[in-house]
Amino acid sequence: MTVKTLTVVHDLLATNKQAAAAIRGELRGRGILAVNLLSSPGSGKTTLLEALADRFRGRFRLAVIEGDIETERDAERIRAKGVPAWQITTGGACHLEARMIGKVLAGIPADIDFLFIENVGNLVCPASYDLGEQVRLVLLSSPEGDDKPAKYPQAFLSADALVLTKADLLPYLPFDPARASAEARAIKPALRVFTVSALRGEGLDELAAWLVDALERLRSGHA
Repeated sequence: MTVKTLTVVHDLLATNKQAAAAIRGELRGRGILAVNLLSSPGSGKTTLLEALADRFRGRFRLAVIEGDIETERDAERIRAKGVPAWQITTGGACHLEARMIGKVLAGIPADIDFLFIENVGNLVCPASYDLGEQVRLVLLSSPEGDDKPAKYPQAFLSADALVLTKADLLPYLPFDPARASAEARAIKPALRVFTVSALRGEGLDELAAWLVDALERLRSGHA
């Protein structure tokens, strides 16, 4: 029984990997940088995307794919910023898969610069599924505690950058950004770290500049 279960999981991941590679190739050909956001529920993914929409307005075109178990609430918030958004409700599944992204990809405008994918909120399942993105961000908010990287290492190992969110709450919580960064970099030394308050705007310029640099490298063929 154990052997059969492992085979199924392997086949699922292999099929997902093939679909993700096709998506990545299509987006690269269109010059679109896809950014996959992973985090626990309530870490501030949607608020961060709203803030980036404001930062990029008039300079870059964005689109967003939202993943949630139920409701269109996050997509409605993004659309209110004037950014096209597609909601994928998984009906209980704890992560998005590449085939789900593939189903909505044809409707994504061809002339956008960034495609952000807000994954279903948790630090476990989404880390195992490549969605065809070129950049993966993992968010960790100050109320969650600074001990999460060592507890959920795959999410941090698979990411390109760690975004420490809700920095405006740091004076009131026993969250040590240095400890969280050190734990994450012990797992992946090359991980970039940004400390951000989407509400106050702290750290957003640095994160936005890093994303723009990734877009330029993609379009120059150096990503």
